[in-house]
Amino acid sequence: MNFGGVIEEVMTREEFPLEKAREILKDETIAVIGYGVQGPGQACNLRDNGFNVIVGQREGKTYEKAVNDGWVPGETLFSIEEAATKATIVMCLLSDAAVMSVWPTLKKCLNPGDALYFSHGFAITWSDRTGCVPQKDIDVIMVAPKGSGTSLRTMFLEGRGLNSSYAVYQDYTGKALDRTLALGIGIGSGYLFETTFQREATSDLTGERGSLMGAIQGLLLAQYEVLRENGHTPSEAFNETVEELTQSLMPLFAQKGMDWMYANCSTTAQRGALDWMGPFHDACKPVVEKLYASVKCGNEAQISIDANSKPDYRVGLEKELAALRESEMWRTAETVRKLRPENN
Repeated sequence: MNFGGVIEEVMTREEFPLEKAREILKDETIAVIGYGVQGPGQACNLRDNGFNVIVGQREGKTYEKAVNDGWVPGETLFSIEEAATKATIVMCLLSDAAVMSVWPTLKKCLNPGDALYFSHGFAITWSDRTGCVPQKDIDVIMVAPKGSGTSLRTMFLEGRGLNSSYAVYQDYTGKALDRTLALGIGIGSGYLFETTFQREATSDLTGERGSLMGAIQGLLLAQYEVLRENGHTPSEAFNETVEELTQSLMPLFAQKGMDWMYANCSTTAQRGALDWMGPFHDACKPVVEKLYASVKCGNEAQISIDANSKPDYRVGLEKELAALRESEMWRTAETVRKLRPENN
């Protein structure tokens, strides 16, 4: 398939139908380990698509969520160790920090010919830091949905699919690729594109810190602050910074591209956007280059590992998230959302 002049191989649901995926995995027992961010969406989609799925989760609030989603203790819901022992495919969907603590247990449960599955390349890419070094007699594979587990589930229920990348790190059985693609289709991917564990990990960490979360919050806050400092009201500053972007423009360039949106806005907006995209690019690219270098060398991974290892990390994290939540811009957002027509 042609992506902006570059040819890439992709796998669609037409080329790899669900029936084929079921046939490939018909004798497999799939254990979803961890029922936090990605676990519910992938587990429920696989179950609804007719695969033999069980869940492994520690007892607690997340365990109760699994029960509420229809997983039955002793039948389809087990401890992490018991589920991993029963499985031929172990889907490790724990947080990066949890993978490090649970890995010694998981490793003992893997038998020759089993498959170890991830949805993020972090643990394997920086195995010198995480300690996650799989034995040589198993398949090590990945399907990484390009969005949250909630989106994966919601889009599945709507009859749509969330695009995913896939990779084979280790092919012991000779069927690792088939297992990977079958799981990618089974969890509800829209289409699948090939990557490596290292490329997925570095692009994912860069994206989260960059245009997906870190950079977008930084840019929005900077513009909001400048408008407020120059006498604009919270409502006006928020509408011109966030609301118009998310409610009007994002749907347009998601459907038809930024080029189409540029061609179909006012001439004043068009001229200004064309003139200022260059300065923004020139200001931002050195930051993105610095970010990517920090990701690639493992510095960002180490920061995450160190932070998550602190006993009081959750307390500090809640304070940071509370400060974001209680900022004027996002408190204004609560009011603006209530005023949207669909809420009145």
